[in-house]
Amino acid sequence: MSREKPIKKHTEGGDFREATYRAVRQGLKEAQSVLLEPYYGFTLELPENLVGRAMTDIEKMSGTCEITHTDGATAVLTGSAPVFTMRNYQKEVSAYSRGMGRLFCTLKGYEPCHNPEAVIKESGYNSETDPDNPSGSVFCSHGAGFVVPWDQVKSHMHLEPFLKLTQSAVNEETRDSHTASREAPLMSLEEIDRIIESTFYANRGKRTEWKRKRPAYEAPREPVYHEPRQAEHREEYLLVDGYNIVFAWPELAELAKDNMDGARMKLLDQLCNYQAIRKCRIIAVFDAYRVKEHREEMIAYHNIHLVYTKEAQTADHYIERFAHDNNGKYRITVATSDGLQQMIVRGAGCALLSARELKIEMEAANKRVAEDFQESRPSQRNYLLDSLSDETKEQLKEAGRKES
Repeated sequence: MSREKPIKKHTEGGDFREATYRAVRQGLKEAQSVLLEPYYGFTLELPENLVGRAMTDIEKMSGTCEITHTDGATAVLTGSAPVFTMRNYQKEVSAYSRGMGRLFCTLKGYEPCHNPEAVIKESGYNSETDPDNPSGSVFCSHGAGFVVPWDQVKSHMHLEPFLKLTQSAVNEETRDSHTASREAPLMSLEEIDRIIESTFYANRGKRTEWKRKRPAYEAPREPVYHEPRQAEHREEYLLVDGYNIVFAWPELAELAKDNMDGARMKLLDQLCNYQAIRKCRIIAVFDAYRVKEHREEMIAYHNIHLVYTKEAQTADHYIERFAHDNNGKYRITVATSDGLQQMIVRGAGCALLSARELKIEMEAANKRVAEDFQESRPSQRNYLLDSLSDETKEQLKEAGRKES
């Protein structure tokens, strides 16, 4: 009776991939990982008497800032703060500055989290119980595999001589290898060319089975013409953040100090003129979120629409919601200088106009209309003398000489 030999354990499909995942996980467990979060880089413009309030708010948001400009009336703060703590701060700025403050935010990048303990605790994640990303390693013994926790892996590794090397020995070994590499003779150009010829070009000329042989004569193919795709026509909308534009334009901001209604009506009249030239749908949105129990209200004002937001809804929220819901149906452009709102609207796929760009565009449109009108006036003249016959003109000239 023959005795069977024990079957040796071999690797199977996916073993090396699984080993790679577990090795990376092992390294992450042993390393001191740092939790990061996104940060805003911001610029805050507001009246100088509100600088103390703004700096206190930024400190509470775990941000940093400094005063970069002041002219006795307006101050400019620049700095950075976590996105999580600063994401709704533009509403507070508008509220306590009565619309005089402006906040511009850009994504600065990722920095260490301001409250990592709270975030980790809130997530409730336990790496030891994650079935998709196990932290332990699998070792083989007597033809079977068994799992070893990550903190006991080194005691099962077959690298004892390497692990027992002291740091000085490692440094010495590294230094010796560097010295040897510097002393080793460099390869000549001929050797490099020979290696390239024997590897990269080794199979050149052998892979001809997939190449199509070109016949001695091949008739030219008929050109294929494709009908040009018709551009999709979508109605154009221009959404204007009303109070943002009012306080961004110097003449309207000056008027708003004494008469806010007058500044608002002047902006609406200018938008009506612009709509007649641009031929798009214009919606001017004004905040009414501080009006108790106010409902969203849309009013037709001549050839544009005027919207007053409902209670607890800012113009930013209305514009962002409209852009998100209708960007697939219309071509939407948003006019605002609010940096955070610009980022959100741009993310929704809409075009943007700052307050300054809107003013330049409206002035240019008015100038074009005035120039076209001036050019058309000479061709539209119809004087009485031009329509008279030569005989009648001579009679009139004779009568004039007799009177003189």
